[in-house]
Amino acid sequence: MHLTLQQLKLFEAVSRLGGYTRAAEELCLTQPAVSIQIKRLETQAGMPLFEQVGKKTFSTAAGKIMYAASIDILKRVDELKTSIEELNGTVKGPLQLSVVSTAKYFLPTILGAFLHQYPDVVPKLKFTNRARVVERLMNNDDDFVIMGQVPQDNNLEGYPFLNNILGIVAPTDHPLANKKNISIKELADHRFLNREIGSGTRYVFDQILKEQGVTIEPYMELGSSEALKQAVIAGLGLAILSLHSVQLERDMNKLTVLDVQGFPLKRRWHAVHLKGRKLSLVARTFLDYVLEENHSVLEFEYT
Repeated sequence: MHLTLQQLKLFEAVSRLGGYTRAAEELCLTQPAVSIQIKRLETQAGMPLFEQVGKKTFSTAAGKIMYAASIDILKRVDELKTSIEELNGTVKGPLQLSVVSTAKYFLPTILGAFLHQYPDVVPKLKFTNRARVVERLMNNDDDFVIMGQVPQDNNLEGYPFLNNILGIVAPTDHPLANKKNISIKELADHRFLNREIGSGTRYVFDQILKEQGVTIEPYMELGSSEALKQAVIAGLGLAILSLHSVQLERDMNKLTVLDVQGFPLKRRWHAVHLKGRKLSLVARTFLDYVLEENHSVLEFEYT
């Protein structure tokens, strides 16, 4: 069988993601290009590797054998690349990260400073919500991920590195803007905007409500911190946000942080990977940089 590494990478992505379209999106290719390569791989194998049932793609018996082999081969190739990089001592090549969307307010600054020092590194960042980051983490798809709340799992290695301060924000003319010591229960009397289920910030707030026995039905659910922030500025409701993301709006007097009991919450950002994962020289160097040099981002303290 005259297989290529590209075919194995495409096959692994289709198998893992359960479809050609998602694999194409992840690998920045067109869906027809992925289909053509899989067809060529099936010709090499002499039998179908996938079967279509309705709108879903499933591996055949041959596909399952091919998947196990592709995982092994691709892992060995990565280990070979890592070993050669370490012998060479040159920090260059790909850096694959998945990052929760709120981290976009500080991670580009850290990454930019790192790339200035190591210009031959090629970063591949995927900004998404916590649920998708956790999925990629458990699938070992990235060198490591950046997230707030780390799942309780003994198979994970987490490294805290930067404060993540969460507060309840409101328009400056909101009735609660100048009130002191607001209870969580009082928030339920006002319109509240939430991130979608699967967001880390949403997860933290839902846990607080559960602990206090308070129910707040969201007036709206929005898919990003930026959308949430703009909705608050427009007077649509209150929201819990990372204060990293609203510093400019506070300085411009467009938003205020409410004095709510138990807030602000101080959490930590974490770099996380599966235990036992052998990090490439690039990934290990960037992880060390994140842990030791994050002063390149001004450490935010609530005032």
